[in-house]
Amino acid sequence: MFSGITSGVTATAASVPRLYVGTSGWSYPTWRPDFYPAGTQPRDFLGFYAERFQSVELNTTGYRLPAEEQFSRWAAQVAPGFRFAPKMNAHRRVDAATFAERVALLGDRLGPIRVLVGSALDQGLLTLVLGSFDPDVELAFDFRHGSWEGVEADLPENAVRVNELEAGAPFRYLRFRDPPYDEAALAGWAQRLRPLLDEGVRVFCYFKHEDEPTGPAYAERLRQLLTSSITS
Repeated sequence: MFSGITSGVTATAASVPRLYVGTSGWSYPTWRPDFYPAGTQPRDFLGFYAERFQSVELNTTGYRLPAEEQFSRWAAQVAPGFRFAPKMNAHRRVDAATFAERVALLGDRLGPIRVLVGSALDQGLLTLVLGSFDPDVELAFDFRHGSWEGVEADLPENAVRVNELEAGAPFRYLRFRDPPYDEAALAGWAQRLRPLLDEGVRVFCYFKHEDEPTGPAYAERLRQLLTSSITS
């Protein structure tokens, strides 16, 4: 049992309009057999995952930028409507233009880009990142230094700060990093997210990877709670 949440994830995914809930990554053999059926090969993990969730964080892009062909292969394995959320590590001072070109190969499967910023306040860095992407590309800034406090008020309409529910952008980006999450905790989050969805805001939220498939179980339960709030 996963902290009061069912250990199984249903084989069919009910859709909640504008909700993109999933996990931070998908390529975990230890998720067999509780999430991936026993015998599922790693090459088939993404396709199976995408049948159950509509989005996933793409963390590998924050460490090493994959080849162009890899982005095309990922996009081909998921259905229209699925969204990848790539990670960009701004602290490494990557070639932002190259990063933008590479992730654009995901086409309409590209979701928000999570921009990890571990350094102190640097307006030049912020200007560089914002200027490297088309205005229609959505950016979620993951500021890890206290000097950035309050900067979200100055972000353009295509950008938000990770885990901020108040923003002017048409989307939000949440990361759940402190498991376990019991029923009460997930129900509380469903109550917070329901008004945003009702207002037409798209909500992207991702649960932390653990060796056991708790992340998929939490994600599925949050979606169930939001589904029931629509029909009740």
